[in-house]
Amino acid sequence: MKTLLGRPAPSAPADHLTLRRGAARVLIDNWTGTSTVPSRTLYPHQWSWDSAFIAIGLRHLSVRRAQRELESLLAGQWADGRLPHIVFNPAVPYGAYFPSPDFWQSSRAARGVGAPAIPETSGIIQPPVHALAAWLVHCSDPAESDRRGFLARIHPGLTAWHDYLLTHRDLGGGGLAAVVHPWEPGMDNSPCWDRPLARVEPAADTFRRADLDHGSPTDRPTDLDYGRYVRLAATYRATGYDDRSTVHGFAVEDPGFNALLITGELALARIAEHLGHAGGAHTERAADLTRRLVDRLWDDSAGLFRARDLADDSLIDERSVTGLVPLVVPGLPADLVRRLLETLNGPHFRAPATRLVPSYDLSGPSFDSQRYWRGPAWFNTSWLIERGLRTHGWHAQAQHLRQALVTEAGRTRFAEYIDPLTGEGRGARYFSWTAALALDLLLTDDKEPLP
Repeated sequence: MKTLLGRPAPSAPADHLTLRRGAARVLIDNWTGTSTVPSRTLYPHQWSWDSAFIAIGLRHLSVRRAQRELESLLAGQWADGRLPHIVFNPAVPYGAYFPSPDFWQSSRAARGVGAPAIPETSGIIQPPVHALAAWLVHCSDPAESDRRGFLARIHPGLTAWHDYLLTHRDLGGGGLAAVVHPWEPGMDNSPCWDRPLARVEPAADTFRRADLDHGSPTDRPTDLDYGRYVRLAATYRATGYDDRSTVHGFAVEDPGFNALLITGELALARIAEHLGHAGGAHTERAADLTRRLVDRLWDDSAGLFRARDLADDSLIDERSVTGLVPLVVPGLPADLVRRLLETLNGPHFRAPATRLVPSYDLSGPSFDSQRYWRGPAWFNTSWLIERGLRTHGWHAQAQHLRQALVTEAGRTRFAEYIDPLTGEGRGARYFSWTAALALDLLLTDDKEPLP
């Protein structure tokens, strides 16, 4: 198929063509000239893991634009290797989003750890989906990628990013990367963070939440939680975002985050080999991280992975989709894969109104079908689980989930997430990663080789 907006391939059903065109329109409309915003209303800047997922879909629309998506994000990388979770658009007024650049103060507060003078960024991070995205973008048109030197240009930055996570962020000493803010694992408001957050004194009510201008309060985090988010970020800023000198009030090893680091290491091995370098070190790191993931975060009694609270070195007793995301790891022991599949298909995650995977245990004490990451089903985590099912040879179940993803994306006008009890689309509409991942599933052979 030469163009998404032109004549369809003969085998393309009419509804699939309509969906492709709709998804392409979302990505075109949300493009800023250098990157793609998640939403024109609620999220007016560039977000880190959003851009990685967006690039995976953009590769089917424009390989050059997908490359630019990742390159523009890497332009905000710090000298210590971290990729900040937001790269700010200087044309957007500060009041359009909080916390804005004047809160993070990256170019001033983080000078000691190498934040760039331009662009302004946040000081925290998000899950490392970037190496996987880069490899998939390359694979969609290897000749164009090589002609532009795409992998050669971004390989050093991606390597530095993973090195940062495996050194500066090994806060528990167990070889896994830790997150130091609930926004870092990407599942911002998950009940998994309630226990460690309870120890954090909320910031005084001296900030204005711009998110409530565009989102319903019933969908968004509470003011109390937001006050704790602000306190953690302000404390990190006060130490110059230096991981070695900050006493972190929140430090957690998250299974989904580390699973994505493992898949990223495998992608980096492929990238290195393509560039004529040895990839064995990355393959070995992936294998070592897989062993540590199982040793530190697997809960056999629950049949899924748990997050570990580093304050008391204990597993957090909550069932979340982050504990299923490790299905993307190809080196998981076969018995763990079977247990994960049982959990995925069991009562905790089998939603009555959608085949997408809920973000939190349907029978859990903190379940909320509408509130951000406390129950709603998200497209990006379901995309990862679909990929994990294919990784382990469960193609029929993967196809079932794949069809649900594309159907729900079109039905809800590319909603940010879905109420698992009613099937209603929630959050922003025309959401970029929903459109991008639907496009990817429509246009990718389900037997595409996995890194």
